[in-house]
Amino acid sequence: MPLTRNAEATAARTADSRWLELLARAGFIGYGIVHLLFGWLALQIAFGNSSDDGDQSGALRTLAAQPMGQFVVIAIAVGMLAMAIWQALEAAVGHRTERGNDRLKERVVSAARTLIYLWLAWTAWKVFSDANSDSASQQQDLSARLMESTGGRWLVGLAGLVLAGIGVGMTIYGLKKKFMKRLKTGEMSAKTRQLARRLGMAGYASRGVAFAVTGLLVILAAVNYDPEKARGLDAALRTLRDQAFGTILLTLVALGIAAFGVYCFLQSRYRKV
Repeated sequence: MPLTRNAEATAARTADSRWLELLARAGFIGYGIVHLLFGWLALQIAFGNSSDDGDQSGALRTLAAQPMGQFVVIAIAVGMLAMAIWQALEAAVGHRTERGNDRLKERVVSAARTLIYLWLAWTAWKVFSDANSDSASQQQDLSARLMESTGGRWLVGLAGLVLAGIGVGMTIYGLKKKFMKRLKTGEMSAKTRQLARRLGMAGYASRGVAFAVTGLLVILAAVNYDPEKARGLDAALRTLRDQAFGTILLTLVALGIAAFGVYCFLQSRYRKV
């Protein structure tokens, strides 16, 4: 089909745009800042000192309250939007070095990343514009509305299964060091490769634990008709804290999330874009 080939060629040229690459690399820096603040909030929750949500929206609100913070928040929104465009193009025509089912899987993952980056861009914009960006409360309200019908409860439960699956997959992805193939390791020194490997393993595993617990809580919310459990990452972190040895466990998760933030800084330089 000529039209299809033309569309793919246009998308491929857009994906190779130098400006898009620069914006996406800047987006990784913003993503890293968000995760460093996210890790800090998780650490505060571990010791019972946090009054804000322990998720990305809480991290962005914390950032916006600092001097020049709103400027940084809107810059993060632009970077997240660029990353969403990049991953959308990857989902459409990218991963050409892969073959068969491997390429299909990578394109599906890119589509999921597109949604995550779009959500973060939207959240950053809401924080910048002083709109209600309390994502934990919004998720709880949405779950409550969905649970008013049996079909809605099934939908919430399915969303929980997806989140739990993403969490498990993210943990495996990190522990198997699969993220390393996305980096320009040939341009790294031996010490930088080792640092990237350790930060990535800790970061992906910690984020995976947080997502898996979030998914399990959403499933329980659907089963028990308890929307308060469906408050996203904030509820997951607080649930971890309330377990036996929870403070130690959540501290490790918080440090891992912060490690992912530092890993994002390395990605801004060495990620294949």
